[in-house]
Amino acid sequence: MVSFCLPLVMAYQCLQASDDFPVLAVLADPTRRSLLDLLRHKPLPVGELARQMPISRPAVSQHLRILKEAQLVREHRHGTRHYFGLNPAGFAGLREYADSMWQEALNAFAAYVAEQTRGAAKSGPHRFVKGKKGTRVHDKQIRLD
Repeated sequence: MVSFCLPLVMAYQCLQASDDFPVLAVLADPTRRSLLDLLRHKPLPVGELARQMPISRPAVSQHLRILKEAQLVREHRHGTRHYFGLNPAGFAGLREYADSMWQEALNAFAAYVAEQTRGAAKSGPHRFVKGKKGTRVHDKQIRLD
């Protein structure tokens, strides 16, 4: 049985699947990302994928099995051929995760800006005047009225 714990050639270590988000562990492998890139346009049979990869066909099959277990690809059979294609539903969870991280970052930035704005309002109005050679000089005491 193939597990999520295949050795990574680039690091020579075993990548453990995260309990929180195992898809990230699956996507950490550059070979799997390459396979997903090949499948972006249309489903392909295992043999065609193997011809385009610098690894053996059994290795390609192992990586596809892991991608399938992570629900990032779907398999369908046509006669004796096994076709693999992207599974949009599997990417929905990954997108939600990324969107939540992005939303948290935006919320933190908004809180920072609000805090800075409150701090600036408490310390009084700041004015900017044009200095020599187009530079801007910040001086709380200068009034432009």
